[in-house]
Amino acid sequence: MKNREGFLARAALRSAAWSERWFPDAWIFAALGVLIVAIAVLSFGATPQATVGAFGDGFWSLIPFTMQMAFVVIGGYVVATAPIVARFIDVLARVPRSGRSAICYVGLISMLASLLSWGFSLVFGGLLVRALARRDELHMDYRAAGAAAYLGLGAVWAMGLSSSAAQLQANPASMPPGLLKITGVLPFSQTIFLWQSIVLTAALILVSLLICWLTAPSKDHARTAQDFGVVESSTPALPPRSRPGEWLEYSPLLSILISLLGLGWLAYEFASKPVVVAIANLNTYNFLFLTLGVLLHWRPRSFLNAVSRAVPSTAGVLIQFPLYGGIAQLLTHAPGSGGETLAHRLSDLFVHVASTDTFTLVMGAYSAILGFFVPSGGGKWLVEAPYVMQAANDLHVHLGWAVQVYNAAEALPNLINPFWMLPLLGVLGLKARDVVGFTFIQLLVHLPLVLGMLWLLGETLQYIPPVMP
Repeated sequence: MKNREGFLARAALRSAAWSERWFPDAWIFAALGVLIVAIAVLSFGATPQATVGAFGDGFWSLIPFTMQMAFVVIGGYVVATAPIVARFIDVLARVPRSGRSAICYVGLISMLASLLSWGFSLVFGGLLVRALARRDELHMDYRAAGAAAYLGLGAVWAMGLSSSAAQLQANPASMPPGLLKITGVLPFSQTIFLWQSIVLTAALILVSLLICWLTAPSKDHARTAQDFGVVESSTPALPPRSRPGEWLEYSPLLSILISLLGLGWLAYEFASKPVVVAIANLNTYNFLFLTLGVLLHWRPRSFLNAVSRAVPSTAGVLIQFPLYGGIAQLLTHAPGSGGETLAHRLSDLFVHVASTDTFTLVMGAYSAILGFFVPSGGGKWLVEAPYVMQAANDLHVHLGWAVQVYNAAEALPNLINPFWMLPLLGVLGLKARDVVGFTFIQLLVHLPLVLGMLWLLGETLQYIPPVMP
């Protein structure tokens, strides 16, 4: 068994090194997707005018959702780097008593945090690893701990509150009109809060922790942060005030007043609506994190500095989502011969390939494969949803579970795709090839587990027709 694990780890490292050298930027994949869909639309009889019109009309159609997803990243980073949270991380780092338990500890906290916010999970998990690495007596393997910090993104994030697919389906104002007509509104009670979803999430957490324990290198073979040339670092200290005009930037007065307004609105929102309905609104979700960020940073200058450090991580979302909006519009609003859109034709093909009994397996495998080439949870859902959900309707598959099939399956390629690793790797000072050997072993176990449980649990659900707002 030991030799086999060593072989798999070496194979994963070679795969990561190859992808880092040859894979282009994720925007290139999105741009190629636009061209492929446009060519397909034209080949099925759409006019050039209808094709370019659909692309242009869809390009800016997702601006609200784009900004919402960008603020998921910003809000998570701002809260995780607040001074009081940083001190809390130091306290958490005192708990483990060995390197192996520290790795499992990081994995558990990362996965639980990702159910609230994947952006927060990445930064918080990375900072926790850095704090644990300062404890020389643990002899913790820095690579394995970094891989454990990534399990939030690689295992369960899409099963939680920051699931872009579940959030999109629960918010009709953020949905493309064509998708809304197919699925209607799917509240969280029909997606992430299904008991089947909770069982799957719990199983993934437990299995992931078991793999962390079994693959953690012993003290004699552990490579520490010092072995990678990583020195202790912390959030840059707030520079002293240099001119009188900066008084309000360094005073907590504005932070307190703004936070009181924000917390007051949140209290009213949660008091006037069911908790599930209130938190399902992505604007409310982001508002909560930003309000906490302002309050926890205390001084406006500290908050603004944190936002400035977070913004570069949103570049991929900002520049890719307009292309995904164009793809979604091409799929659903560029009629070809017979007046049928490409989304309609793809749904027909999906129905022919899948059956009611095999839908979850076919969709899960398909979503996982596509995730290697389109590493964007929300963007990929916008590409897939129109025809996948139409097929679910035609086959009478539970629509909320179809969303969860996507959520569980699309996280699988994250385990070895470097795209989503970048914010965490920036915190850790590592490269993808340093951690992917451990995440690759997770993938080998997760793949059959996820597909099997998706099929088994899906058998317990009955089809519910779409509910329009």
